[in-house]
Amino acid sequence: MADALSELTKNTLLVVGALFPIVNPIGNTPIFLSLTRGLSGQGRTVLARMIALNGLILILTSIFIGTHILAFFGISLPVVQVGGGLIVISTGWTLLRQANDDGTSGGGQREFNEADYSRQAFYPLTLPLTVGPGSISVAITVGANRPEGSEWRWPLIGGMLLGSALISASIYLSYRFAERLGRALGDSAMNVIIRMSSFILVCIGVQILWNGLSALLRTLVTVK
Repeated sequence: MADALSELTKNTLLVVGALFPIVNPIGNTPIFLSLTRGLSGQGRTVLARMIALNGLILILTSIFIGTHILAFFGISLPVVQVGGGLIVISTGWTLLRQANDDGTSGGGQREFNEADYSRQAFYPLTLPLTVGPGSISVAITVGANRPEGSEWRWPLIGGMLLGSALISASIYLSYRFAERLGRALGDSAMNVIIRMSSFILVCIGVQILWNGLSALLRTLVTVK
């Protein structure tokens, strides 16, 4: 039992350690606020819950059956990185060019209803903002690197599930209290953080795109 609990802890920390820096829900909080301007606190709470649930489903799917899905469609991981990198670049560039006066003041608020933010909960708020191609690639890699014959051992499966649940909880808590963070920092500081976060998001997209392109180019060199 002690060995099983140790393995459970190790697998949990593996998932959290590999995914949390890439998912980075705390760092994505300013962008989340920017994309949900006009929503009430209750609306953001509902949206945070939906994003956390969507993120959990994406992570678990990537870990347990990601390699099988890619194999079924004949898609390689570098191709996923190229396509995902382009989406991340597009999202970051749109945020970077967003007008400063699209602010949080009362006169500039937009009206949102439940259908509006329900449609946006998956794209772009979950994918690619929160659980993007980088996170999916890492999750697929974590799942693919399971020890041979260990698929049915409960410490491994339990660790993967628990680690993914912790990532999902961190997403919910970060987005749930994003508005408090915004009020504490003020509009000017939040605008600066949003611009910086958007630029970093573009850079992350370029890096993901380059990782995929580099792998594809290496295959061409190998073939020649």
